[in-house]
Amino acid sequence: MNKQIKHFKLQPLVDAKFIATSFATYEQDGIKKSWEVVQAHDSVAILMYHKEKKSFVLVKQFRPAVYLNNDHGMTVELCAGIVDKELSLEEIAIEEIEEECGYAVPLQNIERITSFHTSVGFAGSKQILYFVEVDESMKVSEGGGVDHEQIEVFYLPVDEAKNLIYDESIAKTPGLMFAFMWWFEKN
Repeated sequence: MNKQIKHFKLQPLVDAKFIATSFATYEQDGIKKSWEVVQAHDSVAILMYHKEKKSFVLVKQFRPAVYLNNDHGMTVELCAGIVDKELSLEEIAIEEIEEECGYAVPLQNIERITSFHTSVGFAGSKQILYFVEVDESMKVSEGGGVDHEQIEVFYLPVDEAKNLIYDESIAKTPGLMFAFMWWFEKN
């Protein structure tokens, strides 16, 4: 999965499909202020627990923005996707679970945990966090994403999750760490 990245360069963004950059001006307590912001889609993320494997189902993928800060750009994440369709949030979560991880999950099995804002210093998009249990009877494909996403599905045993939270050598999202903390508080 970790293929060598070649010819990486940054260019001005033209005709963006998923974000818009803006310069916000406002007045706060009588003081004129400004801030650079990114308008981005909200998203869903799903903490998936595999009952038979006693493991979390996670994904690894290359993230260009992370590549700017480390030598490989690979992240460990929850199954997730942007809210860009005329579907309910739960339906989008179900689609992402099948596309990325290869499991067909009934809609009624999805449990909402909470929502929170991400990248609040420049974007403030909302992420809605869900939980679902899966087993091998729900497996319908190998997953891996769509449109050349190159997502690698992997299983993290529950007893290794706390170590992952504090392993600073692994790029991961705050949502993943929060989801694990939620799990450990609940179980």
